[in-house]
Amino acid sequence: VQLVESGGGLVQPGGSLRLSCAASGFNFSRSWMYWVRQAPGKGPEWVSTTNASGGRSRYSDSVKDRFTSSRDNAKGTLYLQMNNLKPEDTAVYFCASSYYYTDRSYEYDYWGQGTQVTVSS
Repeated sequence: VQLVESGGGLVQPGGSLRLSCAASGFNFSRSWMYWVRQAPGKGPEWVSTTNASGGRSRYSDSVKDRFTSSRDNAKGTLYLQMNNLKPEDTAVYFCASSYYYTDRSYEYDYWGQGTQVTVSS
């Protein structure tokens, strides 16, 4: 099983980034998918949840209306489009999965290794 995030980097405030999470080794198309981030010195923060078909996503209040999660089940890939980035979005971003919906990150089945996003001028 692998979840491999990519697309992180350094971006100026107000800029955009698109993260990808490539999945393999499990039934991606039947899995709920999540984005979670962890800022320096802080605990993990849930960012978004996307259902198996990709038709529904939920977002934390801190990213709602700026971030969009989507997925391509044919490619086994989850995406996070991040617009109007702010310095407080600086964090390591992780994707995770579960076969059943949960709002508890400790119940996620698989996690990626994370990709660093830094928002700074």
